[in-house]
Amino acid sequence: MQTSKAPAWVVPVMRLGYSARAATYAIVGALALSAAIWGGVAEGTEGAIGELHRAPFGLVLIWIVALGLFCYAIWRFVAAALDLERRGDDASGLFARGGLLVTGALHAFLGASALDLVPESDEAGGSWTQELLALPYGRWLLLALAVAVFGAGLYYVYKGWAETYKEHIRVTPLTEKLNPVLRIGIVSEGVLIGVIGGLLALAALTYDADNAGSMGDALREIGAAPYGRILLGIAGLGLLAFAVENLVEARFRVLPARDGPDVETLSSRALRKAKSRT
Repeated sequence: MQTSKAPAWVVPVMRLGYSARAATYAIVGALALSAAIWGGVAEGTEGAIGELHRAPFGLVLIWIVALGLFCYAIWRFVAAALDLERRGDDASGLFARGGLLVTGALHAFLGASALDLVPESDEAGGSWTQELLALPYGRWLLLALAVAVFGAGLYYVYKGWAETYKEHIRVTPLTEKLNPVLRIGIVSEGVLIGVIGGLLALAALTYDADNAGSMGDALREIGAAPYGRILLGIAGLGLLAFAVENLVEARFRVLPARDGPDVETLSSRALRKAKSRT
């Protein structure tokens, strides 16, 4: 289903959602970098929300971040339902829109976790994976989920490496200068998501929910590897770059169903320059 023009309210919802996502990953990246430099335990998205609880005016910050995460979830749901990014109704378009629903559900869960509306945090991965493994065919369901998560990680790596994200970013002097940061951030997020997928697959193959992991577990696995503190520092910097990428999306993301087809993006600028040189 496509509408002639997206309703105006989706733009502030989109911007608030990306801003909250940026705040969350900025804290995760800062905690990972701190653990790499001074030691300690790296935290994931739930750990980042926990840090907000301990900050001055923490409750206010929690509500702001939670509202933003809910807005991001709503934005993804509406974008999928109304095809605001003009993905289309063919197989590839429906697959892409399904991905929007998955990321929307994930961020709705994070928003609920921030307000303590769900009993388990993402740092207690063994609980829900244990329940899933106990279901009929639960092992295969978990393995299918692991493949999907790992595939999402590969998609992020491809998106960053091939710079396909440039199709959605408006051309400005700032976005052109920040493009290397955007690329690094998206690839870094993809690598970490891939590690999470690998941990889920290990839990399914060993039939042991304790092997499953969240973002925090993925960072701790990186920190425990040879030269782990160096790798953890790189991961922290990558997540900070991903936070910057989300801020850029909040301010400069192009919404085809709202802005129309004639807005110049980083991708269209690069294509025009390439044609001018031929």
